[in-house]
Amino acid sequence: MSDLRTSDLHIRAATPEDLDTVLAFWKTAAEGTSISDDRGGVERLVARDPEALILAEQCDGRDGAQGVELVGTVIAGFDGWRCHLYRLAVHPERRRQGIGTALLAAAEERFVRLGGRRGDAMVLTRNETAHHAWRAAGYAPEEKWRRWVKPLTD
Repeated sequence: MSDLRTSDLHIRAATPEDLDTVLAFWKTAAEGTSISDDRGGVERLVARDPEALILAEQCDGRDGAQGVELVGTVIAGFDGWRCHLYRLAVHPERRRQGIGTALLAAAEERFVRLGGRRGDAMVLTRNETAHHAWRAAGYAPEEKWRRWVKPLTD
């Protein structure tokens, strides 16, 4: 994945050094949790597919200090057949500024480069705000499908 920079927004793949920051970010910005939302689960993701976890960062010039702040994430998982999107999350104070759009563009670019033909997103039924964002990005629910799950560990 090539880094994408637009104004002060920087889109890049996560590294193992980012994982604690990402997990803390999800507690603030992501809706709901998953059984794999822990250090081990995210570590395995990045080790198996180093370009799957995509980050959006912005320069933070508050208080005269120049730093980088994580403002968004998306997981763009490709298994060689299907393109799956998870954990599209934007910091609550940074929403409606094009960050989610930039993350999805990076994810979709990745999928096309890998030969993917259709992206699907995991979106909580109760998350109406996310429904509006996904629709605005051109995604639509497929009501004929239902997700079936089975935990493989205790």
